[in-house]
Amino acid sequence: MNEHDMSPSRRNLLKGMAGASALPFVGAFAALHAREALAANGATALVDSPYGPIAPVNDLATGLPLLQLPPGFSYKSYGWRGDTMSDGRPCPGGHDGMGVIVTRKVGRSTEQVLVRNHEISGSAAVNFINAYGLYDTGNVSGNSSNRSCGGTTNLVFRDGDWVSMTPSLGGTQQNCAGGITPWGTWLTCEEIGSDTVSAGGKKHGYVFEVTADPQQVTGQAIVNMGRFAHEAAAVDPNNSNVYLTEDSSGKSGFYRYIPDVKTGAPGSLAMGGVLEMAKVRGRNNVNLAVASVDDTYELEWVPIANPDANRGSGVGLNGETINSAAGPFVQGWMKGALRMNRGEGIWYAQGKMYVMDTSGGHVNRGAIWELDLARQTLKCIYSSPSQLVGNMGDNLTVSPRNAILICEDSSSAITDHFGYGQRLMGLTGAGDAYIFAKNNINLTAAQLQGAGKLPSLAGDQRGNEFAGACFDPTGRYLFVNIQTPGVTFAISGPWAKGPL
Repeated sequence: MNEHDMSPSRRNLLKGMAGASALPFVGAFAALHAREALAANGATALVDSPYGPIAPVNDLATGLPLLQLPPGFSYKSYGWRGDTMSDGRPCPGGHDGMGVIVTRKVGRSTEQVLVRNHEISGSAAVNFINAYGLYDTGNVSGNSSNRSCGGTTNLVFRDGDWVSMTPSLGGTQQNCAGGITPWGTWLTCEEIGSDTVSAGGKKHGYVFEVTADPQQVTGQAIVNMGRFAHEAAAVDPNNSNVYLTEDSSGKSGFYRYIPDVKTGAPGSLAMGGVLEMAKVRGRNNVNLAVASVDDTYELEWVPIANPDANRGSGVGLNGETINSAAGPFVQGWMKGALRMNRGEGIWYAQGKMYVMDTSGGHVNRGAIWELDLARQTLKCIYSSPSQLVGNMGDNLTVSPRNAILICEDSSSAITDHFGYGQRLMGLTGAGDAYIFAKNNINLTAAQLQGAGKLPSLAGDQRGNEFAGACFDPTGRYLFVNIQTPGVTFAISGPWAKGPL
């Protein structure tokens, strides 16, 4: 255990032993060497949160203690699985990626429109999103009760209160993450690695565009952006190029889509473009999985001739064969492209792209890469050395004050000094991690029924992931989901006390 892995009580005990003259010096000396050891290994440390220790806080909407947050922070939940949407149907579950796509004035009020993904694949027809934009209404795998049930809902948040929830895109599968566009839309990504064709003649694994007005959602797949297990997307506002991650263990490419129409408008990306895959300049088939802080690579890009190709196998220029990979990945691999372990969240901020490899780093617990768009250099700025410091970050976002917040998603949530549960982790300017919040949902059927929620959602849900973290443009509100039981939060508080 090093100083950064200690509980606050243990750190305070050491700091309080000033009566023993040698101990403060020994403690500081040990802490210094522990930090130096981490730095030498290219790792990130766990530090105390600038916002203070977290504790359970009651939801302003239901009165239930759903989150652990720092002092002074509050939140309102909304859009639970089973809540009634504007079309009278129950809200589906699987709340995942999300973004604020529009902020607008309505009279004297200010409202934000968010688009929220639902990571559902083929499941019971009751979860089918009856949206304006429909892609695939055919059944899956020959089962007439099994349909493509994923999609998106549009949420409206006005002057600190939730207003409405409307289905916008339906007939898709496993809408995991995505990304906002500079022209006020949302790119929702299907995380599907399969060549299966539905009864409606449709394949899955595409990107779709969602507008603020659900009635204008086309349900058109952007085929040229590739068919693979998409995770997230982020747009360079200077040229409308879209950067894309892939979540396929050990076979994850990093992609760039160069649209033919660069003016940026709803529907422009679907008008055509070229898909490319990242390659380390001058080196073939580099594996970025074992990442250390400050590792840096210069990138070049290789074209993908057929972005809609079926899965297959291919031999890289380094002689390594990759089997059963997505069609675009195989094409890039055969041209020397790089790979990550599992590409997850990506976010644009101030000329940089921040990319999460959820199982990257020396202990496979997560790494973050910073891509300088002007220089096309990729640098590792975060690498977790343990579950305590960082436990498989997934979605990430960058606040208006240019600080990173990570949504953890591990199959084995840990117990730290604030108890058991998945976490929201912030990063300091030095690249060290701190605990900002924890999932605290552990409810009885009676508690849920009393709050007007489905009693079937009862149980210990603290091990379920945070997803879809995003800020409103002013930085006043943080919006985030917990995927199961399926609930969305608007969090506010004294953000100025820390970097977020």
